[in-house]
Amino acid sequence: MNSDFDDHRLHLTRRRFFGRSASGIGIAAMASILGGDRGLAAGPSGSPPEIPPPTGTLRDYHVPPKAKRVIYLFQSGAPSQQELFDNKPALQQYEGKDLRDYVDMNQRITGMTAGQQSFPLAGSRYQFEKHGECGMELGSELLPHIATLADDMCLIRSMHTEAINHDPAMTFFQSGNQLPGRPSLGSWLHYGLGTLNNNLPTFITMVSRGTGRPNCQPLYDRLWGSGFLPSNYAGVKLMSVGDPVLYLSNPEGFDGTARRRMLDDLAKLNQAKLDEFADPEISTRIKQYELAYRMQTSVPELTEFSDEPQHVLDSYGPDVMKRGTYAYNCLLARRLAERDVRFVQLFHMGWDQHFTLPKQLPGQCRDTDQPTRALINDLKQRGMLDDTLVVWGGEFGRTSYCQGALNAETYGRDHHPRCFSLWMTGAGIKRGLTYGATDELCYNITENPVHVHDLHATMLHLLGIDHERLTYRFQGRDFRLTDVHGSVVNDILA
Repeated sequence: MNSDFDDHRLHLTRRRFFGRSASGIGIAAMASILGGDRGLAAGPSGSPPEIPPPTGTLRDYHVPPKAKRVIYLFQSGAPSQQELFDNKPALQQYEGKDLRDYVDMNQRITGMTAGQQSFPLAGSRYQFEKHGECGMELGSELLPHIATLADDMCLIRSMHTEAINHDPAMTFFQSGNQLPGRPSLGSWLHYGLGTLNNNLPTFITMVSRGTGRPNCQPLYDRLWGSGFLPSNYAGVKLMSVGDPVLYLSNPEGFDGTARRRMLDDLAKLNQAKLDEFADPEISTRIKQYELAYRMQTSVPELTEFSDEPQHVLDSYGPDVMKRGTYAYNCLLARRLAERDVRFVQLFHMGWDQHFTLPKQLPGQCRDTDQPTRALINDLKQRGMLDDTLVVWGGEFGRTSYCQGALNAETYGRDHHPRCFSLWMTGAGIKRGLTYGATDELCYNITENPVHVHDLHATMLHLLGIDHERLTYRFQGRDFRLTDVHGSVVNDILA
């Protein structure tokens, strides 16, 4: 993609924008006064927030958008739905009995439990209670703070996937395919919708390590990669030590003026090569150099929490000032959302409780419980939950039978892709809704199944995108995030 084409596309985008309203120029001027790169101001009280037109590949939204941005709180390792979101008293009733006495197990299970002589059912040791006016039943003994969000949540108990091991399952959730090489969800959004802030990346990811199981499954950069899309659509990972972004600081003895001169000269050389070869990766490099230069100002301001009131810091819990923690990343996610970063993704590791679940899971929940509630309430108090979609969940669920011998102190659960729970809140989502159901042993879905492709289709819909129409031609085929699958889950839309 050459610069002339980029300029032409930008011109068309501006013309469409100003043509949308007789007061378009006035609106744009006001937006600039109120915040420049932060997009249009919210509408009058009680009205839907104004969402600027797309500046990416799409010329216009396919459907009216409800969400302006996404915060995806990905719980890596797969939280146990039986302890947190899907109460099953029958598991206590049939404690220790073999699952095969009740369920036809002619389905795929992992190699970690395939050789077990028995599959003893394991009931949860933790209390569930009903919360909110909606009466949502949640594992509030482990997640007391998240439980207070019941009236804001849409809890889906009927998620399912084909992937049964961590890496393909996480790859599936991030890219719509179990095999590496496809663009991630954030990359698709950047490609389709463009950016809302010229001084920060459109897609930012952060990783924290939980206390539940510190030595857990690794995360690979391709989970936020651009796949076969040009590399400028890849996510940018904020680091937990040193510079938040690699090589952000100028080398010693090298000031901003010298850096600016160097980039100007480098841009001329790159532009000459771009004119000669028309390689889109050269265009990407030019843009990324310029973004990196602007980030030398925007990122230090972003990560400086001194302007946060003490009561806000306190709401995120005691770890909020510790870089690399989930609490720190949650507050940073809110600050990124304020600056209209399109897609913010947090990965929190440590949810893989194969053994000693009673020892590992409480700490893992403490890592995430209070900061998650603080983030949702923070967005809500600032009027941002109305145009921000928040998703919380892992890559699959856990089995109702114990991995290994059943012991009250050391029991654990294997991987279970056939049914698990995930919750959403924010823009365009019905709140206080429990959707889908599983059987009494939490082994199969009995009502309203929601596949990973359906989740992706629904998320894109809320952002104004028809998942069947956002495509990219690669190796002679038009690819899309949902491949040839997926349906919008209209029942959960407000």
